[in-house]
Amino acid sequence: MEVNAGIQKRLFEGKVVSDKMDKTITVETEQTYIHPKFHKILRKTKTYKVHDETNQAKIGDIVEFYEGRPAAKTKYMYLARIVRAV
Repeated sequence: MEVNAGIQKRLFEGKVVSDKMDKTITVETEQTYIHPKFHKILRKTKTYKVHDETNQAKIGDIVEFYEGRPAAKTKYMYLARIVRAV
């Protein structure tokens, strides 16, 4: 019996901003939120290093990725699929 049978990984979506590394892409995600005091809509961006085993994602692509075991010091995300290719 498998222990993690019912657990589904959280998917992130973002835009590829760099593909210069081997088997690694840099993906930028954007989060919007309302400031609690000033009630202004703000955007927060964060970049992730994502493991791309087949080097198929290119700059400008919209991709889905998920968190997994660390593949390197700063790389712990894995490419799930390319949503829209440019």
